[in-house]
Amino acid sequence: MRFPRSCGILAHPSSFPSKYGMGDFGSEAKHFIDFLVETDQSIWQVLPLGPTGFGDSPYASYSAFAGNHYFISLDILVEKGLLRSDEIADAQMPITTKADYTTSYSRKNSLYKIASDRFYENLTKEENLKLTKFRKENQFWLNDYCLFMACSIQNNRKVWNQWSTEMTQRDPDAMAAFGKEQSEEINYQTWLQYEFFNQWYALKEYANQRGIRVIGDIPIFVDHNSADVWAHQKYFEVDKHGNRKLVAGVPPDYFSETGQLWGNPLYKWKVMEKDGYSWWIERFRQMFELYDAMRVDHFRGFDAYWQVDAREQTAVKGDWITGPGKKLFNKIKKELGELPIIAEDLGVMTPSVEDLRDSFQFPGMKILQFAFDSDSKNSFLPHNYTQNCVVYTGTHDNDTTIGWFNTAPEMEKHRAREYSLSDDHDIHWALIRLGMLSVADQAIFPLQDFMNLDGSHRMNLPGTVDDNWNWRYTPDMLNSIDKNRMKHLVSLSNRKYQHN
Repeated sequence: MRFPRSCGILAHPSSFPSKYGMGDFGSEAKHFIDFLVETDQSIWQVLPLGPTGFGDSPYASYSAFAGNHYFISLDILVEKGLLRSDEIADAQMPITTKADYTTSYSRKNSLYKIASDRFYENLTKEENLKLTKFRKENQFWLNDYCLFMACSIQNNRKVWNQWSTEMTQRDPDAMAAFGKEQSEEINYQTWLQYEFFNQWYALKEYANQRGIRVIGDIPIFVDHNSADVWAHQKYFEVDKHGNRKLVAGVPPDYFSETGQLWGNPLYKWKVMEKDGYSWWIERFRQMFELYDAMRVDHFRGFDAYWQVDAREQTAVKGDWITGPGKKLFNKIKKELGELPIIAEDLGVMTPSVEDLRDSFQFPGMKILQFAFDSDSKNSFLPHNYTQNCVVYTGTHDNDTTIGWFNTAPEMEKHRAREYSLSDDHDIHWALIRLGMLSVADQAIFPLQDFMNLDGSHRMNLPGTVDDNWNWRYTPDMLNSIDKNRMKHLVSLSNRKYQHN
């Protein structure tokens, strides 16, 4: 579907300057939304909000449905009477430009447990009805997720196919016995999800009431060590012991001689089709409740995906396999109506991928940092855009614009200067201006680019596992942004979205 001409900012909640070691859904999140309103923005784009495991990557989650409970604000729990101010004082940490997940998690866990206990001890009839409603509305995934987390914790976070055979293979008697034994932990995990969604929906409503639409992000594949694969093994390429058989990746290309071996178990699309794509329908149903629109990561995988034997060490040996294509999206559209989806169509796109994208009028993505490594026919140059696309300076996987420019080959720098009529000191604003003035329906830029930050502030460096996903800003960094310049560009480019 087409989106209105508008603009906004990409910033993950973990990047907010909370007092507790990492960003959360508290007052700084609202302050960021107020900043969007003040600068005439109308879009807030986030990364996936699922619970993260090793490496803290939002793209490697324990669940495609659950929320990352570490975004639960301690201050809001105090406002609700579930914690006291003196109890959360020791959880405070200095506000720096790096999230300290390890310390933040350890300090928050004990406080969340206290809040959960108080919630259940003082459960009113009205609150119990709300909790019951939440359980019912999320029964497709909630029970499995809470059981998965309880079993994972008891097994020292081992991958689920290393649990007991009975639990790996989901023996009904064993699961019932474990559920009874771990009822306290399961209630705790349920409360964490209940509170996460309460706080998120309140924050989203705060944004929506002020004319800000929230764009989410849905990874095409799910992590092997997730409640989804454990609970729905028939849909995934795993054997009876839970071991991966066929995994996802991309073949060798200009960027990598051995390709990228992601390791996610592939879907059994034919089994899913026979089941009416029910798992995908439920997944998209929830995503459309969580967000006003969403970016679908690795969109080309729905048309064709690179299949690699799980025993391989690299992605060199593999095969292109035809994906579900239009059948899947027709089914989802029939069940859920219009699909407010942005297709991540970066990389080598085939005519069939473009046909799949265009058949549903999904806007594709244009990255300005990719625009200057060739001639004037480069599809990422603004004069080659169609209206139905979203322009970015870069994404979470790119360097900041300043970082990109500082390390770019001299010919790229020359082309960027010549095309944008800028010098080396203003390249971030020059590229933002190009995106804003382009015909692209939507223009979205990472917050770091408005802050004139170099490569030490990038969010992620693909192919590496250390020091990613932890960038944060401090309050003075947000205050230092030239708001008048932002508002002028919105006015100049006719991107002030008039909401109802």
